[in-house]
Amino acid sequence: MNQTLRLAVAQSTVPEDPADRDALRASGAEIRALMRQASAAGARLVQFPEGAITYPSKYAVSSGGAGELAEADWSRVAWDVLREEAEAVAGLAGELGLWTVFGSIHRLSGANRPHNSLYVVSDRGELVGRYDKRYLSHTEISYLYAPGVAPLVFEVDGFRFGCVLCIELNFPELLAEYERLDVDCVLASVMVDDAPRSVVAQAYGTLYNYWVGYSVPAQFSATAPAGIVAPGGSWVGRGTGDGRPGLAVAELDRDAPGIEIALRLARPWRRTAGASLYEPHVVHGDPRSDTRTAF
Repeated sequence: MNQTLRLAVAQSTVPEDPADRDALRASGAEIRALMRQASAAGARLVQFPEGAITYPSKYAVSSGGAGELAEADWSRVAWDVLREEAEAVAGLAGELGLWTVFGSIHRLSGANRPHNSLYVVSDRGELVGRYDKRYLSHTEISYLYAPGVAPLVFEVDGFRFGCVLCIELNFPELLAEYERLDVDCVLASVMVDDAPRSVVAQAYGTLYNYWVGYSVPAQFSATAPAGIVAPGGSWVGRGTGDGRPGLAVAELDRDAPGIEIALRLARPWRRTAGASLYEPHVVHGDPRSDTRTAF
């Protein structure tokens, strides 16, 4: 089993008008430029934000009037450009030999709403998995997307990765599920201008003792830049906070100093503690234990 893997986490510019064909092409070009940078830095995997090609504004696709929230009109999306850009990203991943995870909307059949998804492309340029956001915001479930139904785990060089999207960081059961699925790293891609969200991501590195990749739009990086959290909760790589596209790069190293307690002791102990460890030691029938209103 490999002991190291170099991860790059991107902060790229995310456009919010899915009808703007030039903006979609520009975001695709920026993604590919960052992929080349990640490859040059020796990364085996690069992660991009939620909706990296486009994250539609709730008003940009609203079927109501200006500024009115209503069921999304998905016919406004330049689906052909989205497909072209996604395929171009996959093609470059194969050329570079670089695993690439990026967000976009995924069209379904007929009148069904799309998924809000992360595409996982292998180092051979093959789409090997798709994570569909399961816990949607109130606006997303009311007007925009169909929810996903399952976690996604994939493996690169002996490291297991899971995926979550944005508001899902507020649902600890999803992050606990990935710990049970024995992942080494959770890739959390967001589209939010929110410093506390990055703190929550860091907390999961502390609680579950796995790595966390935190990818944000470049335009929100001044609030909380992209970064990588190590088991135990320390940031081991951060992007710049200047609102510009860029990468955070770090080695996922199972033998790195400073994480051995988190990885080798704390993580196994959490499982041991949750598996009826304490039951044999519970005291039954002792009034000094049962009475809680006396000193």
